[in-house]
This record gives sequence, structure tokens and C-alpha cells, in this order.
Amino acid sequence: MIIASVNNDTKDVKLASVYRDTLLNVYDDTYSKANAAYAKSPEAAVNMLNRNMDLNITDYATVNFSALTEIVDALDGLDIDMSYAEIVHMNSYCEETSKETGKPYEPIELPERPEDIEKIDYRFHLNGVQVTSYCRIRYTASLDMGRTERQRKVIQLIVQKAKKAGLPTIFKVMDAVFPMVSTSMDKTVIGYSLNETTGFPSSIKFSNVKGSVIVPTKEGTSEADLVSNVIALHKFLYGDEAYTPSSTVQEISAKIAEIVSGLGELEDTQKITAEDENT
Repeated sequence: MIIASVNNDTKDVKLASVYRDTLLNVYDDTYSKANAAYAKSPEAAVNMLNRNMDLNITDYATVNFSALTEIVDALDGLDIDMSYAEIVHMNSYCEETSKETGKPYEPIELPERPEDIEKIDYRFHLNGVQVTSYCRIRYTASLDMGRTERQRKVIQLIVQKAKKAGLPTIFKVMDAVFPMVSTSMDKTVIGYSLNETTGFPSSIKFSNVKGSVIVPTKEGTSEADLVSNVIALHKFLYGDEAYTPSSTVQEISAKIAEIVSGLGELEDTQKITAEDENT
């Protein structure tokens, strides 16, 4: 899930990824991973974001594997810098992505294994199946935080390339992709700039409650705290220096703290469980 804040005066767009494993009030005072809301419906996901983050999102667009693959192929692929670990995982995901989308790909031949497999040291021109598979990677050292960063990077590259390609290519992309997009919107934003991106929560720890979850924390501490992260989000999205969280956000924050309080110290690293592997 990515929140897009569109400023119609400055033509700027900001993106904030919501980490899928974040412990939040997903629906009906049920506390679970944020992605559980989208499993019910896009509207449930929008309601979850508005409730937990004091937002007023009214529109959404959902895009599947095939749509992203079509976009990238319509733009003749993207040049992406990668690490050795990303190459390995991308190749692994490509087989399933190709089967899902019905699109072909060629596996990237692995270079000699470097000492630091996480170092971004290689550049490849990737087609739609490969880019979509790249966006799915979550088992490098940066886990889901790395995956959301890759997704935002790909969106930025798509916007940059589409602008250079011109309107005929943009219209070609629209014709190919719109049938695969579920959205509440009836207009498209063209001519905007996408520069700043971030992830939410901005300060995190991990806990093994309800599977391995991400816990929003007060920066520099192990104290569970949604409030400070929502404040940071509003500052990023809207430049709001004087925002005060609602009583709803404060209550959710207290409940999250209560849920994780009996489990000892929060962890600095995420421990993937069998349950997490299957979600």
C-alpha cells in the first residue's frame, strides 16, 4: 500500500509506503498486520489508513502484476541498479510472475558472488516480468522496508521515462493498463513531479505477536508509539508542523503498546516465521 499526496498547486506528488506487517487497527478494533485490511477490500484498506493515520483518503487505485508488467513493457523496460542478492531473488520470482502474467523473460546470468551480496553494484535493463519480480523481493537484509523502497523507485523510474516518451506512449500505456486497474477515480494526473518518498512507520521495532509484526515506536527508543509516527507522516505529506493527533489515533497507539507490552523487549531485527512465509 502506498499513500500518494498530490499537490495541485505545486504539481508535486509525495509517496509514503505503509509496511505490510505494521500492527494496526485493521477493522472493527481487530489488531493485526496492515495488509489484512486490503485482504477484505480496497475500501477496507482505505478506511484502515484513514482511521490509524488521521487521513482523509477518498480515492484509490489497485494494480495487479499484469498491469505493472504491461506498463514497463510499453515503456520498453527500465534500467535498474541491483545487488547480487536482488538478482538472485528476482530470478526466483520471475518464474511465478511470468506464469501469472503470461509474459516471457530471460533469467539474468549471475555474476561471480561478491563478498558483500547486498551492495548495489550492477545495472540491468529489465523487462516487465523482471521489474514486477524485482518489486516483489522482500527477503534481502532490508526485508519489507527494502521491498517498499524498490516499489517507490520503480514508480519514480516509470514516471521519469513516461515523461520523456511523450503523450503517444502515455496513451498507449493507458490503453493497455486501465482495464487491469480497479479505481474509484475518474481522471488521470499527467505533468506532475514525483520526488520525495518515504516509508511508514518511520521508526520501528519488531515483535512476534500475531506472527512477526512491525511495531511503530518513538524514535530512538523501544517504546511502542503510533502517535509520533503519524505526526511525522503528516509533516512529510502536508508540511504540517502543528498537527495534533486525534483521540482515535492516541487510543490506537495505546492499544498497540498494550498488545506488545507483555512480550518483553521489542526486537531490532525481524524474525520471519512459517506463518510469515505463507503471506
